[in-house]
Amino acid sequence: MQFSHQKIDRNALCWCGSGKKYKNCHQQFDEKIMDYALQGHIVPDRSLIKNEREIQGIRDSARINMACLDAVAEKIHAGMTTQEIDDIVYQTTIDMGGIPAPLNYEGFPKSVCTSINEEVCHGIPEETIFLKDGDIINVDCSTIYNGFYSDSSRMFLIGDVSEEKKKLVQVTKECVEIGIEEVRPWRFLGDMGEAVHNHALKNGYSVVRDIGGHGCGIEFHEEPFVSYVSKAGEEMLMVPGMVFTIEPMVNMGTDDIYEDADNGWTIYTADGKPSAQWEVQILVTETGHEVLCW
Repeated sequence: MQFSHQKIDRNALCWCGSGKKYKNCHQQFDEKIMDYALQGHIVPDRSLIKNEREIQGIRDSARINMACLDAVAEKIHAGMTTQEIDDIVYQTTIDMGGIPAPLNYEGFPKSVCTSINEEVCHGIPEETIFLKDGDIINVDCSTIYNGFYSDSSRMFLIGDVSEEKKKLVQVTKECVEIGIEEVRPWRFLGDMGEAVHNHALKNGYSVVRDIGGHGCGIEFHEEPFVSYVSKAGEEMLMVPGMVFTIEPMVNMGTDDIYEDADNGWTIYTADGKPSAQWEVQILVTETGHEVLCW
């Protein structure tokens, strides 16, 4: 991503839409980003910087997204189908005035992703798939509200889950929490990615390399791609106004994965061992971060 070099007169209105003069708003901000770009770092384009109106729009969307996951948490149990989870998400979203972002997105047929055990992500809800005692499931929910996108996921333990699976779910949550604490302005996405990866490795797990997080807010999937196997000091510079997801997919075994040849969506671990994922949507602020959706 190359920083936009379009010159703006210092007395002109700022590009961010604040209504302020450029010199009193984003001029110093732009100059600081340009310094990093000249040093050879990857920096965000202006299109990735959200203004206050957009951030509030994402917050409003996130309120619906989190309500959907709360509704699932109240009702999820062994014996229910993943289609019932989809029904809960769809109805909650519609009742609150939103639109399920996954529904018909690039042909995805449902309103939410439900990924069980060795399914890494993009599991498709079905009337024939029943939750069983001992399962772990990721419910990945995304919402459009007034044109703004929110995105988060949670893990759920069904009935009597093995200690091995419980640890995987807990460590994955810790990975996200560690990643969140690494989000600060004028640092790099690689700082966060390395911290996440190191915690997973320390516990004997692997992190999926080919699928990661993403910018989100104005579109469902925006730049940058967010890796969790990156190195500190590398990847894109984090600056105030950036919004992206932290969603490492942590595998009990190998990080190798494959796609379901029949449905073209569901991703599985290559060795059949369990995978876990938690996802938050986060804003980089002037002083640190704000978790917008969880």
